Amino acid sequence: MSARLADVMRSAAADAQRLRVADLLHLHGDGSGAILLILMALISTLPVAGAGTVVSLGILALAWAWLRGRDSMELPQALGNLTLNERWSQRSLHTLAWIYERADAWLRPRWRAICHDRTRVWWGVWMALMAALIFLPLPLGNVLPGTSLILMSLGWMFRDGLVLLLSTATGAAGVGYALSMGHLAIEAWRHLGAWWPW
Repeated sequence: MSARLADVMRSAAADAQRLRVADLLHLHGDGSGAILLILMALISTLPVAGAGTVVSLGILALAWAWLRGRDSMELPQALGNLTLNERWSQRSLHTLAWIYERADAWLRPRWRAICHDRTRVWWGVWMALMAALIFLPLPLGNVLPGTSLILMSLGWMFRDGLVLLLSTATGAAGVGYALSMGHLAIEAWRHLGAWWPW
């Protein structure tokens, strides 16, 4: 499946103009939650104004659906209408093609206990945590949680527990980055208070 999707993305990139998120989803021909999560996670890493906020809310909605036992949801209109310019449309398509090519070559079912249905709640909570990190206005703060969610999607699709562990490690690094930035901001505020004659 992933090899076919890679070919579709490469073909679409050849004449891509301005694509909406709904158009990207339509190219997949599949409205599954895993595919939708890959798209939202990828877009969250792009330097598109306001994308992180809209996408994070979409990921939270998907996490809620996931926790309720649903593997898919209807694409929210605000997210579906989010439009990328020509440059980022093509880059997104090429990136998706690369992701699917690598997935086809490297991923396979293994360590299935990690992606058992009994772990579903854990992954739903993890999805919500990553969405919260994406929502925060941190410089480059979306890259690690977005990457974690892409790995989570692929790991769940292929039942690859190793990739799910990589997702956890990447997301944990994202949490560490957010905490570090928060600590720096607090220290900067304290120093400002010490220098500034209130």
